Amino acid sequence: MDRSQVSSSRKTAKVSNRRSKPTILDVAKRAGVSKSLVSMVIRGDDRVSPIRRDAVHEAIAELDYRPNAMARGLVQRTTRIIGVVVSDLRNPFNGDVVSGILNEAAGLGYKALINTSDRRRDLEKDAIESFLELRVDGLVLATSRIEDATIELATSAVPVVVLGRKTSDSLTDSLTVDNEMGAEIAVDHCVELGHHAIAHVAGREGMAARSRRTGYERAMVRHGLTDHMTILDGGFTEAGGYRGGQLLLRQETQPTAVIAANDLCAIGVLNALEEAGLEIPRDVSLVGYDNTSLAALRHVSLTTIHQPGEDMGRKAMDLLFERIHEGRTRPRHEVVAPSLVVRSTTAPPRSEELKI
Repeated sequence: MDRSQVSSSRKTAKVSNRRSKPTILDVAKRAGVSKSLVSMVIRGDDRVSPIRRDAVHEAIAELDYRPNAMARGLVQRTTRIIGVVVSDLRNPFNGDVVSGILNEAAGLGYKALINTSDRRRDLEKDAIESFLELRVDGLVLATSRIEDATIELATSAVPVVVLGRKTSDSLTDSLTVDNEMGAEIAVDHCVELGHHAIAHVAGREGMAARSRRTGYERAMVRHGLTDHMTILDGGFTEAGGYRGGQLLLRQETQPTAVIAANDLCAIGVLNALEEAGLEIPRDVSLVGYDNTSLAALRHVSLTTIHQPGEDMGRKAMDLLFERIHEGRTRPRHEVVAPSLVVRSTTAPPRSEELKI
């Protein structure tokens, strides 16, 4: 047999293997029961006798049969799958949220499918549409960027929980952190240390960015530091923070403390300042936001604002479960209070004026 014949034979074998994938009818025949009884066993119906249930499970194991979740969902009108759309999987905070969703979903007998929009509205819309085509039982939109009207369309098909912002749709549940309060707490901490010239490297888009900026401005006004306010363009990424740090270095009057849009942004600011020969916190104090695993790293040890990502993920799944299985129809909009975690990147300002 030449090489072409061997290759053809292998391809035929692969096709044959795909075609011989066991079906529910094969399981029923092997177990000596009806197809409907196999379906009852797969669903966990307790009306099946232990003897027949064991026979079906044995046949499933012998045939290596895997039920078709999508087909089963069409019959039962539930897939026990939820879709999760995350704006940016590179942000460790979103990883904490996803971890909470996955753990809670598993405990409730659900599976979660994850997709990311990479901070693009068009990709988020595509991800939502894909999940709806898969007939998921519900959606969690984490740090969503799409318009309320698009979310409202999704809620006409399945229950939706939005993390990070409150929507105007009365059918959607939301779970947010009080971002204005968090930014105010950060400013208060810097003022208590003796700082007056406090800058904010802001996020660019989204409800969280706007709220954190508003909180920063409100706290600075409250402390009588309006003339010391500096707001710099940054973003929720390390690159955005680095850009904001470079802008900071060009300021005529150098701030002695910086509040970053989030922890990733703070890492970017830190890199820019250290490249310029500044020491954190000897020369400039730095505060992040999210309290991610990055902030807790010993060589970073970032003072930051804590928001409970895993807890929020679990709560989002619980809100979906209430809609799906408990028949709740009234919307719930919950707000979580943030808190300050003090580490090594904040300290009282130097007594002498800092020169760059």
